[in-house]
Amino acid sequence: MPTLLCFGFGYCAEHYIETFDAKFERMFGTVRGAERAAILNAYHAGRLQALVFDGAAATPELNGAIGEANFALVSVPPGEDGDPVLAACGGALAQAKHLRSIVYLSTVGVYGDCGGAWINEETPPKPNSARGRGRLAAERAWQELGARRGVAVAILRLAGIYGPGQNALVQIARGKARRIVKPGQIFNRIHVSDIARAIDAAFTRSAAGIFNVADNEPSPPGDPIAFAASLLGVEPPPEIAFDEAAPSMSPLALSFWQECRRVKNDRLRRELGVTLLYPTYREGLRALLNAGSGP
Repeated sequence: MPTLLCFGFGYCAEHYIETFDAKFERMFGTVRGAERAAILNAYHAGRLQALVFDGAAATPELNGAIGEANFALVSVPPGEDGDPVLAACGGALAQAKHLRSIVYLSTVGVYGDCGGAWINEETPPKPNSARGRGRLAAERAWQELGARRGVAVAILRLAGIYGPGQNALVQIARGKARRIVKPGQIFNRIHVSDIARAIDAAFTRSAAGIFNVADNEPSPPGDPIAFAASLLGVEPPPEIAFDEAAPSMSPLALSFWQECRRVKNDRLRRELGVTLLYPTYREGLRALLNAGSGP
């Protein structure tokens, strides 16, 4: 059975191995601190080995894992100086004899503002922010590595992620949900379990290229909050005009509201063969509530 290496063992990678760990004989995942590594190693009891990667230099243990890996899942974001994984591990990856498939988790933010228009993978990316430009550069750098090495590289451009512990039900229960209204504003979403299915499909098919990972229904930002409130049997939070809410937003949050697009997922379904478990936020939120993964 093959070996999996996750560069960045966060929300998406954890949910991926929760579902698909039986496909791998060995699994490695990088984290930034020794304390987090110890917790994961104790929790996974030998099924997964957590390795420390500080984003600057690869340890001998990490280089050893690269040499063993058949599949690499990359979710570490780029920094101001580019992709830290490629900077620290690019040489080892180029020499990895067993590596046959790489999946890089990116963002639909690389498309920039599209004025609410429908877009697909053929839409030229025009990122408005430094963060988006960094992501696009990282995508291309991983594709270049794959081309040089002869390894399939699938770029999964993710919409806004929700799932257990990270959803509108939790926001309402904690009193942190805000129903902000900006006429014409549309957001795209994807349940973390469907991200896991997209990762698995990309590895299984040794897929190469770009795939949008979003559900079937882009919608105004307040719709999932109102729906979550109805599931909980409570009144939704009052509507707040965007102009009123904007001064209290962080620069990062504000940047999301300055872009608008409707993302098509046809290639995900057609070429990767992914059938979404949660085609809209309604199915996703209902399932989270029924599973006790809401508040």
